[in-house]
Amino acid sequence: MIDLKNVRNSFLNATEKGVFSSMRIVLSHSESIGVRQDIGEPPAFADDTGYMITVYEKDGSGYAASSDLSNDGIKNAYQKAKEWALFNNGKSVVPFSGFDRLTPKGSYSSPVKTPWNSTSLSDKANYLKELNLAMKDEFTVDRTASLDYIKRKSIFLTSDGTESVQDYDFIIPFLSLTSVKDGKVQRRSLDSFAVAMQGGLEIFDKVGFNAENGQRLAVEAAELLDAPICPNGNMDLLLDPGQMVLQIHESIGHPLEIDRILGDERNYAGTSFVTKEMVGSFRYGSNLLNISFDPTVEGQFASYLFDDDGNRTQKEYLIENGVLKRALGSDISQYRSKLPGTANSRASNWNRPPVDRMANINLEPDNSTLEKMISKTEKGVFMKTNQSWSIDDSRNKFQFGCEWGQLIENGKLTKLVRKPNYRGISRNFWNNLKMVGNKDTVEVKGVPNCGKAEPNQAIFVGHSSPACLFSDIDIFGGEQ
Repeated sequence: MIDLKNVRNSFLNATEKGVFSSMRIVLSHSESIGVRQDIGEPPAFADDTGYMITVYEKDGSGYAASSDLSNDGIKNAYQKAKEWALFNNGKSVVPFSGFDRLTPKGSYSSPVKTPWNSTSLSDKANYLKELNLAMKDEFTVDRTASLDYIKRKSIFLTSDGTESVQDYDFIIPFLSLTSVKDGKVQRRSLDSFAVAMQGGLEIFDKVGFNAENGQRLAVEAAELLDAPICPNGNMDLLLDPGQMVLQIHESIGHPLEIDRILGDERNYAGTSFVTKEMVGSFRYGSNLLNISFDPTVEGQFASYLFDDDGNRTQKEYLIENGVLKRALGSDISQYRSKLPGTANSRASNWNRPPVDRMANINLEPDNSTLEKMISKTEKGVFMKTNQSWSIDDSRNKFQFGCEWGQLIENGKLTKLVRKPNYRGISRNFWNNLKMVGNKDTVEVKGVPNCGKAEPNQAIFVGHSSPACLFSDIDIFGGEQ
């Protein structure tokens, strides 16, 4: 641990009167353990501490990052940031003198009931062995059970003497198996790394990280090996929350990031089919489509009180009754684009500058039960758990494949199908949203590996969604 009092004093002593600056300190500890084919893999541990100082001088802004927390180290980082701010004066895309200086005060902590360290490393390893063994049957050729834990503290100081502290506990459980029979290969997993949450070991029960589900995955994989390939044709598509996570992430979350809309990410992560002129009037989907930006949800993977520039967060509707209302951009992007945005300026670590990112992007539930959606489907496919995805640079045309499929015929679930896939165009797809599940169908998920920006930043994103029914979707089967 660092001597926060000494660091705070060193930063304040380095600042200059009349020049606003901030210091974002990040302390991280991570642990990773896993069992594959009943054999424990070497555990990994890592600790990382550093900070970024940002200085606003006249119309310029500059930043410098360092892991040197000594008095001299902090002073040198401040001076370097100030040099860049002076150099950028008059050259930046926005005049930084026109921005309100953010002075966040407050604290945030992940909701933890059963702390990670309440059980030993060996106890956790034995639990993973139990889950790994539960996935074993005559057809499984590969089985993996793993756990990743990240404890992170983010401290935001300003030259005005204000301070905010945010403490995070992230847990990423993972179960996956591969089964083979007669040359056919089938994968089943616990939602493809999408069950991550904030909290303690109590999230195991919330996400079903147990031997019973491990055994279920093995049974389902074996059943799918004997199932026919998914049929081709335009028909209804029922998606479970696990697959909805990726659909929301790729065809709503990314295209609404303002830096993409402005073209900043074109060279690396891509652009967006959304333009500035669309915000406020564009019909993104049917009247049932209500998408919120909400980092205030307790325990969701990307919940926080302040973003990494010090903006306080609140729930905002991005899409309401199918109409695009606002985009994903913090104060700088809002100034540049003249669009309403959100408090979503986020960095992956202390040595990366914050950029426009998703946080918790959630599809609000309606009032349909899963049974009702099935009963209203004459011909369709129910798909679960993403297996593959492809989407173009503007986040418009896409093609997704799932691990599990089941036909819906005349309002009833019938036979299983293998290698189910679907494709579409974002606007058309969301306008074909036919029914949205009620709160009983909602599941809260998390994505731990959303990549963007240069240098690359992999960041944590949260999504929750009910099951959803779409009409007239191009569905097709994969190869053997």
